[in-house]
Amino acid sequence: MLDSVSSATSSEASTQAGQDQKKLEDDLNQFLNLLVAQLQNQDPLDPMDASEFTNQLVQFSSVEQQIQANANLEDLIAAQQNTQAASMVNYLGTVVEAKGSDFYLLNSEAAATYTLPAGVQQNSIAVLDASGATMFTMKGETGIGQQSIAWDGTKSDGTTAPDGSYSLVVSATDADGNFMPVEQTVFGLVTATGIKDGNVSISMGDVETDMTNVISVKSP
Repeated sequence: MLDSVSSATSSEASTQAGQDQKKLEDDLNQFLNLLVAQLQNQDPLDPMDASEFTNQLVQFSSVEQQIQANANLEDLIAAQQNTQAASMVNYLGTVVEAKGSDFYLLNSEAAATYTLPAGVQQNSIAVLDASGATMFTMKGETGIGQQSIAWDGTKSDGTTAPDGSYSLVVSATDADGNFMPVEQTVFGLVTATGIKDGNVSISMGDVETDMTNVISVKSP
């Protein structure tokens, strides 16, 4: 069993199962050193009961088997993620609609939607740049349901904002001035795909989002 525990490679050590296996190896070595020391110093006329040590060795073996099962599961998950990432190549160059408020202004064009609940009395919309500075403001719709908005990059002072990442802030309030929940989506051209933090992600320029946020895909 000790040989199999010590066979963890450096690549395995980067995974959770690899870290667990390394810790098990250290714990097992300490246990065996302790066992040898106690056997060497036991009273020959009153030898130790080996049943407890045997039970602990069995427990080590069970833990090792569970770690190996976890390692196999990690390999399966990694293989599935790689397959998903490979299939994401087909999304390059398409336009997706994704949940969120961050969007990428491309060629002075950007589009988004926001969905309002019932009871909205006032609504204001602002476009912020990456530093949080306000680029553009306007009065928003108050009707229930989904509303669409397009921005051509024109700022409130009449100048044109450069292409890049921005955020759309929808501030809808009820009759008492309380903010209402607003669902938002953005549209963007997919420029890159990959895996981040174990999840498949897509990039629309500098704006990155998880694939699970994608609602629809269409040709540009």
